[in-house]
Amino acid sequence: MKTKFLAAALLTAVAGVAQAEEAPSFKLKPGSGITFENADGTASFRVGGRLQWDYDSTDSDISGKSDDFDVRRARIFFEGKYLDWAFKAQFNLAESGSGGSAEDLYLRYTGFGEMARITVGKQKEPFGLEELTSSKDISSLERTALTEFYAPGRSAGVQLHGGGDNWTYGLGLFEADGDSSDDFGSTAITGRVTYAPIQTDDLVLHLGAGFTSRDADLAADQTDAYNIELAAASGPFHTQAEYFNADTGGVDVDGYYIQAGWILTGESRPYSNGVFKRVKPSSSKGAWEAVLRYEDGYGKFSDVGLGTTEGQQTTVGINYYPNNAVRLGLSYMEGKQASGEKGKEIRARMQFVF
Repeated sequence: MKTKFLAAALLTAVAGVAQAEEAPSFKLKPGSGITFENADGTASFRVGGRLQWDYDSTDSDISGKSDDFDVRRARIFFEGKYLDWAFKAQFNLAESGSGGSAEDLYLRYTGFGEMARITVGKQKEPFGLEELTSSKDISSLERTALTEFYAPGRSAGVQLHGGGDNWTYGLGLFEADGDSSDDFGSTAITGRVTYAPIQTDDLVLHLGAGFTSRDADLAADQTDAYNIELAAASGPFHTQAEYFNADTGGVDVDGYYIQAGWILTGESRPYSNGVFKRVKPSSSKGAWEAVLRYEDGYGKFSDVGLGTTEGQQTTVGINYYPNNAVRLGLSYMEGKQASGEKGKEIRARMQFVF
């Protein structure tokens, strides 16, 4: 009887250990979502998102004055993996001037390792440092007029991409004219490479280049564009610059921007996989960041009410990061068309990343 009791107790203990080993893990990381993962790491599921609530006041010689207080972005995403396959589905629930929309919708094969992954579906085309830096991580509250004009953003397509410790690449075939009944009637080939000859925790030197060649039904919409990226971070200081050039329907346009930032509380801006991330405070007092940016050339100066034109724009901003999930930002933008019309904007943002 005693032997049977001991055997039963041993079996119960072994079963309990096995059950504990097989139990999935649950992780809640502020600013990085909720992750569920099985014991051996072969399958995982993550959910997260962001909410950006903005106030912006614009005064333009062209479009007049306006004051808005609304949701800039409200996004939720679901992503997961099983063995060598992964997916992501991200939806924008609300945005200034529009309703909900699908952002990322793709499947990915990872069986070749980090050096070669294949992504099929709606995704960001590999072009532009500022464009590929997430909207929750960019130092200025809004991207430059140049990025808004030259970078293609998200499209449906197929991309081969990957990288190593200090380099990345991406090359893909995408639809050029958005979603339609003939998605690949007009196509785009887009690619980007980056290299970081120096990359430590507090010292980074980034080099990059990209191109996109896009055909269309109308000759005026056919575009060939390229860009060059240069960025660096040293301790609390960081800077980045991009030059863009495009031939659109036989018309050659170009432009550049340069941006500098200083993290007053001493943290360094994180960098990985060819892009920068947002500041992570090192103490409970939070982190402060000052930003200055200048841009010049042909671009989409809609933030200051000047439209798509040749112009110049200066941005001054301040960000406060009380923790890894929250950001409070304030910026002032002032632009001027080549013909002399002026526009300015004051923008304030409360951001929560979950």
